[in-house]
Amino acid sequence: MKVLVTGSEGFIGSHLTEQLVKQGHEVKAFTLYNSFNNWGWLDTLPRDVMNEIEIFQGDVRDPNGVREAMRGVEQVYHLAALIAIPFSYHSPETYVDTNIKGTLNILQAARSLETPRIFITSTSEVYGTAKYVPIDESHPYQGQSPYSATKIGADRLAESFIRSFDMAITIVRPFNTYGPRQSARAVIPTIITQLLSGIKEIKLGSLSPTRDFNYVKDTVNGFIEIAKSKKTIGEEINIASQQEISIGELAEELIRQINPNAKIVCDDQRLRPENSEVNRLLGSNEKIRRLTDWEPQYSLEKGLSETIEFFKTNLEKYKIDIYNI
Repeated sequence: MKVLVTGSEGFIGSHLTEQLVKQGHEVKAFTLYNSFNNWGWLDTLPRDVMNEIEIFQGDVRDPNGVREAMRGVEQVYHLAALIAIPFSYHSPETYVDTNIKGTLNILQAARSLETPRIFITSTSEVYGTAKYVPIDESHPYQGQSPYSATKIGADRLAESFIRSFDMAITIVRPFNTYGPRQSARAVIPTIITQLLSGIKEIKLGSLSPTRDFNYVKDTVNGFIEIAKSKKTIGEEINIASQQEISIGELAEELIRQINPNAKIVCDDQRLRPENSEVNRLLGSNEKIRRLTDWEPQYSLEKGLSETIEFFKTNLEKYKIDIYNI
């Protein structure tokens, strides 16, 4: 099958692109144009994998480029987005342009080209702090940051195209994904890189919020299993482990594994505004289990172990001495 992956150079996108190639798909990787011809994490993939990938450089904010990229494609996995919450506080317009208008460009092109299947990537942040747990797909939406607000907007646009034009769209909603290649703006790489660099005082924000962490290979497998099932058309589907851990407990576990002499200190600049902090995320995976053959394969312990090994050999790629937003 010929597929397009937007955001293919990023964390989840590069893993998904790699796995689709390994499964025999003809993959077109949409990467953000830059004059350095930098293809992000795709540049680190094995040569035999890269030889099977068609690179399309463009910008999801450009409707003409999006339409050109989608010609002749049978499935589109739309992962391109701005995702850093702190950056969305002071640059919200860029999030509207990329997350909402970019998604609209995908939807409009799919409609005009009659693309058979579209997968729009959402986020557990659209739910905000849990009103009940586990959070199922009927949970209310709460825009607790400009980032989450734009993702809610993108999701609702996708819903409108499902209802208005009877399009085969699925909204895929991963909870907190982690693993190799993740940005240092995320909490697990933040902790691991500080510990591996020998820093004794690990700077973090709030320790009390809980998260539902998914290893990236489980998240990618979720996308692929959702794509295999016609039952998922027109649905919104969580990818969640249905387990939660606090940031403080997570940090203590990583300290235990890497450097038991380290301690945690609060860094005020890493704290979200009080009403913007999502205090609890614990997702339900009942729906994805019911509609597909997906089962998580990685425990948190196993996933953290593989993640630590990756960062041990890639530490030089990360700026550890600054707050990455």
